Amino acid sequence: MPRKTIDHAFTSRSLTAAASDPTFAGALSFMRRRFTKNLKGVDTVVWGIPFDAATSNRPGARFGPQAIRRASAIFDNDPQYPFGHNLFEQMAVIDYGDCLLDYGNHHKTPATIEREAARIIAGGAFLLTLGGDHFITWPLLKAHAAKHGPLALVQFDAHQDTWFDDNRRIDHGSFVARAAREGLIDTNRSIQVGIRTHAPEDCGIRMLYGHELEEMTAEQIAQAILQQVGDAPAYLTFDIDCLDPAFAPGTGTPVAGGPSSAKILSVLHRLKGVDVRGADVVEVAPAYDHADITAIAGATVAMYMLGLRAERLSAGT
Repeated sequence: MPRKTIDHAFTSRSLTAAASDPTFAGALSFMRRRFTKNLKGVDTVVWGIPFDAATSNRPGARFGPQAIRRASAIFDNDPQYPFGHNLFEQMAVIDYGDCLLDYGNHHKTPATIEREAARIIAGGAFLLTLGGDHFITWPLLKAHAAKHGPLALVQFDAHQDTWFDDNRRIDHGSFVARAAREGLIDTNRSIQVGIRTHAPEDCGIRMLYGHELEEMTAEQIAQAILQQVGDAPAYLTFDIDCLDPAFAPGTGTPVAGGPSSAKILSVLHRLKGVDVRGADVVEVAPAYDHADITAIAGATVAMYMLGLRAERLSAGT
């Protein structure tokens, strides 16, 4: 095996080097990127937040970052489809590991996430976060809005997450309402894709319901997103339950009637025109998964997010 290496996440000498670990072995960082807390020379940071104390149904998303990293090994050392090249040739990406949280003091969780996220993005790094339940997006939005101002929220989800919030709750179903009240998001530029439930408030955000997606092409869905967001700086959040449970059974609150992974990935691939300043993939709960179906979907969504970032960098935008 000439020039083969293993444990690339620790042995790599370059942030842009390709890995050659066997898919079934080696240190499981996200797509074999170097595990490090050193942000020098880094363009993009992948970070895990293993938190699921805000779930309203089935817990287990705290194991999501582990599962997504494990599933991401299938992308190692190949030109990443559909981007056609090694995404890391001109984009320095690291795996920053996980956020350390005190499981006995959940009230400290939001500030801990916000503080660490702010430190990561302070130097200009793009932050891709692996959850964790959807509550984590609220402190992430706080950190990103502090740097970029109010953001257009592009939310792939079966749920609106706009339920009542008394500003103290640790609840994955109310982060959008709180972000809207606090001015973290520009509701006139935001859009929710795949909604298959009803909530008392819509916060003025445009919605594409699950049944609408069924009648639309991927191109039509992407155009709706691009038209809604325009040139506004955006935050992209992907709740894996946006997908139909046939394609993502391993999640806390699955809802039937959703789109396929193929359709939504085709939508994501068309979003290079969105000025994404930060992103996350949340609600992967591997205890309810089968054959890593959901973890593979989550890892693929995260890889597409890196692909969009790489395309914008190569285009100089």
